[in-house]
Amino acid sequence: MRWRDRDSITYPRGYRPGSRSPYATRIWALLLVSVLILGTLVGRLFQLQVVDGPAMRAAAQQINTRTIDAAATRGRILAADGTALVTNGSTSVLTVDPTVLADSPDGGRAVFTRVQQLVGGDLEQMLARTKPCGSRGAPPPPVCNALSPVEPIPVLSNVDPGLSMTLLERPEDFPGIAVQQQQVRRFPAPSGVNAAQLIGYLGRTNSGDLQRDSSLRATDVVGRGGLELQYDRTLRGTPGRTVLAVDARGLPVRTVSTQASVPGHDLITHLDVPVQRAAESALSATIGRLRAAKKPATGGAAVVLDASSGAVVAMASNPSYDPIVWTGGISARDYTSLTSASAGNPLLNRTIGGLQPPASTFKVVSMPAAVANGVDPRGKYECSSSLMVGSRVFKNFESAAYGLIDLPTALEVSCDTVFYRWAYAQWIAEGGIGADKATPSSFVEQTRAFGFGAKSGVDLPGEAAGVVPSRAWKHNRWQQTKAAMCRRAQNGYPEVKDKAQAAYFTQLAQENCKYGYQWQAGDAVNFSIGQGDLLVSPLQTAVAYASLANGGTLWQPQVVGATRSADGSSQRKISPKRAGTVQLSAATRTAITDGLRRVVTEPSGTASSVFAGFPATYPISGKTGTAEVYGKDTTAWFASYGPKLASGKQYVVVVMIEQGGLGGEAAAPAARLIWDVLRTRP
Repeated sequence: MRWRDRDSITYPRGYRPGSRSPYATRIWALLLVSVLILGTLVGRLFQLQVVDGPAMRAAAQQINTRTIDAAATRGRILAADGTALVTNGSTSVLTVDPTVLADSPDGGRAVFTRVQQLVGGDLEQMLARTKPCGSRGAPPPPVCNALSPVEPIPVLSNVDPGLSMTLLERPEDFPGIAVQQQQVRRFPAPSGVNAAQLIGYLGRTNSGDLQRDSSLRATDVVGRGGLELQYDRTLRGTPGRTVLAVDARGLPVRTVSTQASVPGHDLITHLDVPVQRAAESALSATIGRLRAAKKPATGGAAVVLDASSGAVVAMASNPSYDPIVWTGGISARDYTSLTSASAGNPLLNRTIGGLQPPASTFKVVSMPAAVANGVDPRGKYECSSSLMVGSRVFKNFESAAYGLIDLPTALEVSCDTVFYRWAYAQWIAEGGIGADKATPSSFVEQTRAFGFGAKSGVDLPGEAAGVVPSRAWKHNRWQQTKAAMCRRAQNGYPEVKDKAQAAYFTQLAQENCKYGYQWQAGDAVNFSIGQGDLLVSPLQTAVAYASLANGGTLWQPQVVGATRSADGSSQRKISPKRAGTVQLSAATRTAITDGLRRVVTEPSGTASSVFAGFPATYPISGKTGTAEVYGKDTTAWFASYGPKLASGKQYVVVVMIEQGGLGGEAAAPAARLIWDVLRTRP
């Protein structure tokens, strides 16, 4: 090889050997461009593979796969002994394709007419169920269609399977019609138990549900009331899911993945079937008897608690309804029937939402408040027939006078004037009409100590807190209603046809317009006997009486005692929850318990005649109450408790009957029917 002499190389013009090459800049530029291009490609690849990869893979799977969901079996609702109150079944549901329906010039009327002729059903109700909620002519929820626009619309439930097959074989006559098997609730009703408001009901998911809970699907059903709503997640379980790969025709070619459904857990309640049945039948029979005697008796409630734990042993509300109406979707006719004014609001659970003045059952709360203000629990006090408070006369029931009586006797005969005097004296001591709105009241504080004015925390939706009026409460309410009240004071009530009633309302409006913020003496004395603006529920009253029975513990009432897996392999017990303690002196507690026992046993006791012949070996203590409500008949109350049993249980029974008359004649007899069953229970 012969090397060229360096001097023989021809260099570009201007270049001298030993100086920088004229190509270097270009080479570096090319390298830089190459690096930039390569970097861009690597970055894009990283974005596609790493950043966007999961989403793109999911999108690709959606394009090439189909997912089939399988609903989980919903958990059952059981009584304490395992007796089924709610189980599961299935039914055939007729659906219509929303696209076909939208293309139908008559809104599907012709098709549904043919459906009706073949399988039955109500034509107008089928049409009503197709109307989107909120659209013109749509029925109210839950009857209207709240589904996604792409979901088949259920129009008819409980379709005969044989007839439905005939329908499917003629798609030319029934375009868009399909049949689905839908899981539904069954209600065995052991011993005739209803418990409709307690159990609750199910409804199809709507857009709000889907936004709140991403685990829900448009075809799911969820709890809408009672235990079904409170424990919806526990009962619902986890749906199964199968992902299938599909070809270009949309036909499955293989299974990509399968996830089995997980059944929901069963609820084991504290409910005792014989006691629940007794509570329901006692209410029904008593209300029927009162109506036969021309009493309005518009409704009632009965609740049985175990004072040793707060367990809800029975809970009944009247009027009630057949929960089967919700199965497969409630019809417009049934919904209208349930919500009509004449139905008496059967959807309301009156044990937790039926607020009424507690009347004389409240005296067990006022008495310790008076003792806290200096009343001697061993002293005697004047029970006159009436008491003048300001310019108004407050009377005893039927103006009865008993002279000087002790505290137990004040409960036994339910003397109002004894409590009036205590409350009036305390009102004066607190500053009377001139007291600041922030001035504390021992009566109000004692009321709150017993749990009134706040939700008890029972594991049910829809509980009302009630009302405990005070100086501050009245001042706030006056500020909120002053403008309307003053307009009424000026304009009166021309829409009220009864002139005397209209004049009375106008007088009240005039007084409240000027002085509605004042906590007057009348407010204080009415409060002391459970009247005025005080409102409580039967369950709150039961919790308060349970604390008297058990020595002072306020238990949070609990309907469900445990949850259990569907195969029974695991169970989670729900422990009793202590909500507070009512502090009473021994002398006060003795005075109250002696008085409550005398109500049932002594001849002058307001419930003694009702419990005549009841075994003395099973001592019952209780208090009657008769609440006055303007423009209506009185509300009847009876609150009671029994002895501590060998099992450790101690039952509490509270009965309330709206417009039922006297507590001793309406509520106490219903409670006696329940106690007749309870005394046979462990």
